Amino acid sequence: MGCCSSKSGRYAPNQANLWRSTGIVALRDRGLRVFPNEVLEVDRFIRTLDLTNNRLVMVPEEIGNFRNMQRLVLSQNSIERVPGSIGNIISLKILTLDSNKLRSLPDELGLLVTLEQLSVARNMLTSLPETLGNLKNLFILNVSNNNLKSLPQSLGSCLALEEMTANDNLIEDLPHTLCLLGRLKSLSLDNNGLNKLPPMLLKECRALQKISLYGNSISMAEFQQMEGYHEFETRRKNRFDKVIGSNVMINCRGLDEGISF
Repeated sequence: MGCCSSKSGRYAPNQANLWRSTGIVALRDRGLRVFPNEVLEVDRFIRTLDLTNNRLVMVPEEIGNFRNMQRLVLSQNSIERVPGSIGNIISLKILTLDSNKLRSLPDELGLLVTLEQLSVARNMLTSLPETLGNLKNLFILNVSNNNLKSLPQSLGSCLALEEMTANDNLIEDLPHTLCLLGRLKSLSLDNNGLNKLPPMLLKECRALQKISLYGNSISMAEFQQMEGYHEFETRRKNRFDKVIGSNVMINCRGLDEGISF
């Protein structure tokens, strides 16, 4: 099952000891087709596992044995399925599965109650599990470049969520439960099929200060007529003033920074 870099078909003898001592396994750009046996054998010592840009087509069931892992990065592979055993990684805080071939995510993802960042951009997802609502510590979610037609109602239970990016999907309607996200600061929904927003979004999402709706059928005039628009505009301008005050370079949008149609 293992794949390696040495002539003997195994990693250097001290490699496993290094992984044990540092807790970090970084095997990017190695042409790996499967998880190396050597990695599976040190499962409980691993805190960070990065297998970006390989040729993996599956995640083994044994991934559930990595119970102390906090960061799992499997971007730029050909993974078609994530096993339900991933729900056993109770310490996981960051999960990145960008640029794979995923069509669905397991319901067990909702067991990752310590998860803070989830990115599944550039896959083939047609839906997200309702169990995402169990992720009470999630503050960054990126589901861009998929085939999503909707977002789960349960997202309204992700009360820690601060940044959600869902560009380049097929989303036609947003769940009204998004209005429950009192900490949401940034919402990006470019290039979808939206023609309206939840009526109370700007009023109830009291932290929202940046929104992007480019490529949808919502006009600026319609947006400005929403309840809570003036409060949103005040937050947006305050945020922009802080950016200027911090001497951050202003982009070409100038004072439009924070809103895009």
